[in-house]
Amino acid sequence: MPNRREYSPADRLLLQADAALRTLLPFSGQPNRPTPAVLENETELSDSDARHVAGLMRINHTGEVCAQALYQGQALTARLPRVRQAMERAADEEVDHLAWCEQRIHQLGSHTSVLNPLFYGLSFGIGASAGLISDRISLGFVAATEDQVCKHLDEHLGQIPEADKKSRAILEQMRKDEAQHSTAALDAGGLSFPAPIKFGMSLMAKVMTKTTYRI
Repeated sequence: MPNRREYSPADRLLLQADAALRTLLPFSGQPNRPTPAVLENETELSDSDARHVAGLMRINHTGEVCAQALYQGQALTARLPRVRQAMERAADEEVDHLAWCEQRIHQLGSHTSVLNPLFYGLSFGIGASAGLISDRISLGFVAATEDQVCKHLDEHLGQIPEADKKSRAILEQMRKDEAQHSTAALDAGGLSFPAPIKFGMSLMAKVMTKTTYRI
């Protein structure tokens, strides 16, 4: 089996720039799995329901932008190769969610958030900082973040109209994947964050959800 290529710091920065462009440019991310929505029939929604669901999906899309940035930042500064590779694999899996949400938003006649570049930069900085502190902190941050994402998805599933089976199928699969990412991060040695830190992360997440629902 050939050895895995070792990248120089300059190579890694170029790869990070490429990942950022693929995350932020419209329809540039290619999913590895087809969207779960393809198995469901489209149903007509009222204008108000369509706008509301589009807003929820826009929040989830921005959440995936943040996840990409978080994982890429952590991969850049991770000390152990196995942790770096785990971050890179998780980022690859999140590309599916990014593409699914973007596709559904456009099907609903809406747009992704104009604030995505801002949230990408903030999340990348947080991820890189966590990786610099320690791999255990970095993995723990992944687990805590994914727990927050699962809570948001549960809330959104409760708000999606029953008739909108396409959006529901996407969120249900995302919920399953995110829970697996959280468990995997803890199993890999991630620190279980205390409640006060999780509460602070929850407040930060609320800022993102409030701003990206419409913008």
